[in-house]
Amino acid sequence: MSLELWTHCRAATMQAGPDQPYGLVEDAAIVVEREQIAWIGARSALPAALAARVDRSHDAGGALVTPGLIDCHTHLVYGGDRAHEFELRLNGASYEDIARAGGGIASTVAATRAASEEELLAQSRPRLQALAAEGVTTVEIKSGYGLSLEQERKSLRVARALDGEGVQVRTTFLGAHALPPEFAGQADGYIDAVLDMLPLLHAEGLVDAVDAFCERIAFST
Repeated sequence: MSLELWTHCRAATMQAGPDQPYGLVEDAAIVVEREQIAWIGARSALPAALAARVDRSHDAGGALVTPGLIDCHTHLVYGGDRAHEFELRLNGASYEDIARAGGGIASTVAATRAASEEELLAQSRPRLQALAAEGVTTVEIKSGYGLSLEQERKSLRVARALDGEGVQVRTTFLGAHALPPEFAGQADGYIDAVLDMLPLLHAEGLVDAVDAFCERIAFST
């Protein structure tokens, strides 16, 4: 089986040493077989037996090569934006002030509910691509801007669809993110509704993990 060789790079092997916490190899060689790393180390130490099997060579142009990054907390699937809230924050408004005035999560919930599944997918794909361009290979995507069975299902379906975009996606059901308007003043009732949603969405293969937003403006522990 032929191999691919990457040279002219610096590689973080993550094999920590006394002077290199990330196991950095300054003049590295990386041998790849069937899309998996078969060998990594100093170019001067590349075994002759491996070098003889190299079929294709690549010049990494001095790049720093690291393991794929994991973004373990994202809200990547949502509609609308909250750019105007930055001005409010700069003028002294707190996150809680904005939320109580109908902004924050509530405004994104309204925009997400108004968007179709196709629109959410089209809006979310560039966000995922931007993460991939920075070296992210695995991402967690939370729901939580639908706050009803059908709307949470919509967001989680979009997250699942993104799993085929070259980045590994893991989904988190964040149904307990905020009180939807139809449950105003009924936190306990809404939590009961969330508990009903969870087994249904899990049975559809849409849920890898579960989260809840525990803050004064959301839910208590």
